[in-house]
Amino acid sequence: MPDWQELLRQRLSGLALDAAEKEEVYAEVAAHLEESYEALLKEGVTEQAAIQHALMLTGDWRELRRKIQMARQKENTMTPRTSQLWLPSLVTLLVSMTMLPALERLGLNPHFLFLRGPRGQEHALPVYTIWLLLLPFVGALGAYLSSRAGGTRPRIIVAGIFPALAFFAILLFVLPFMGFLEHGLEVNARSVFHSLTDEPFGRLGVIAGWVLVPGACLFIGVAGYLLIRRQQAARSVASL
Repeated sequence: MPDWQELLRQRLSGLALDAAEKEEVYAEVAAHLEESYEALLKEGVTEQAAIQHALMLTGDWRELRRKIQMARQKENTMTPRTSQLWLPSLVTLLVSMTMLPALERLGLNPHFLFLRGPRGQEHALPVYTIWLLLLPFVGALGAYLSSRAGGTRPRIIVAGIFPALAFFAILLFVLPFMGFLEHGLEVNARSVFHSLTDEPFGRLGVIAGWVLVPGACLFIGVAGYLLIRRQQAARSVASL
């Protein structure tokens, strides 16, 4: 039986990968070669012919080496970003969004803040107090997931406050078209849009209610997690 891994070490010696990645590649390709080799032997092909046919399946060795190297480099650049930033960010966004309907089902309805508009009209703005009090834990969760995956401080912070950033992006898209969207609504439904634009502080009030305040709550959780991690690291160094 041929030593496939040794053969691959000779044919793919120019791979620009570290030793561990090279051995992983050799083992993976060798497994495919061995599988093809065994299948050919079962069909009655001689051992030497089976080896030659199995090697022919790899095609040009230089092209194979280039494809393997490109695939590994792409994997090495994409995987950390996904695990350190995007996955924790999506977790914090999902948790923060599902908390609102879950709290309402539990009977924890929002409080209402009554504000008088510039024309004397009064608007009732919902304030999700319990939701805001729970957001620091959501921010800490995102920070922990990013940190556990080896995320840098900026990625940890972004992962923790990502729901506020997502709300801000949505508002940037929706608010400029608020007047246009209002024309397609029934008269009763237009009051929702009026409450967004006729507050004492105008659209800034919407951004404060859905971006700044939730973002501050999320950041409190992130800052708390970073502080705890720093204290734990200091204790570990002191115990050495």
